[in-house]
Amino acid sequence: MQYTAENIVVRPAKNPNDPDLIVSIAPEQAGWDFISFQARRLATGKQWSFSSGENELAIVVFSGCFDIQSGRGAWIGLERQDVFSSAGYTLYLPRRTDFTITAKRSGEFAVAWAPTDEDHEPWLIQPEDISISVRGGDNVSRQINDTLPPGSPVHRLVLVEVYTPSGNWSSYPPHKHDVHIEDEQGNLIEADLEEVYFYKIDKPEGYAYQRIYTNEKSPLHRAGFPIDVLVRAENNCAVLVPEGYHPVVSAPGYTTYYLNVLAGSAQSLANQDDPQYTWVKESYSRVDERLPLY
Repeated sequence: MQYTAENIVVRPAKNPNDPDLIVSIAPEQAGWDFISFQARRLATGKQWSFSSGENELAIVVFSGCFDIQSGRGAWIGLERQDVFSSAGYTLYLPRRTDFTITAKRSGEFAVAWAPTDEDHEPWLIQPEDISISVRGGDNVSRQINDTLPPGSPVHRLVLVEVYTPSGNWSSYPPHKHDVHIEDEQGNLIEADLEEVYFYKIDKPEGYAYQRIYTNEKSPLHRAGFPIDVLVRAENNCAVLVPEGYHPVVSAPGYTTYYLNVLAGSAQSLANQDDPQYTWVKESYSRVDERLPLY
């Protein structure tokens, strides 16, 4: 598949058959094997029902208040003002789970799923359970919320929330995770992971830029389909990262949030920097005092 600036970003669009849908990504659309993703909204009192099928699935609350009923349990009052005010709830559900989400207060949420042949227990990750850290330094400082991190009792899914303040960079130095590499002792050096970036900007007119580019070791590059695109990511946009390096910069005056959804050869974030730019990590002199946000 040839990825371009037009098809590597998914922008919100009205769907008359599903007016609550913000964006949707299916594997056949993305040109990959694992990740399906939707961002959705629900008005107060409205419901949405779905089934995980042969997939593990995670629900991430962006805003509002929701009750979730399923054959595997019920979770009541999952509330968040917005992504910029606090960490949020994430509910992990195993395969073959039917569920219904009811909005007690109108809001938005994401649903991500990936195929699995494993069975794990339902798991509610509460805001107070989420590890929050500040990574990088200088104008590469960003906040990381480890929502469903490596080592979680799941099969493939990894979820991370990232906050990039006005004018700062994140996912930098550029890194990639598109080949599975282990050392002689079996330690994972790099995992082969698909990734979705779903963006929220703290003011509606704000934006970020993201570059996605491959090198000669990336499978698509070797197959004759190199990627080198620069996209403008706005509120409620999703950016596909099938392979390659993928740094982000937030426009001055705006705080950029994104939810990372990853799945692939391991439940891991193992990656390698672009060797041209990894030296930058040794130059930081301070951490941006604007972080953490909360």
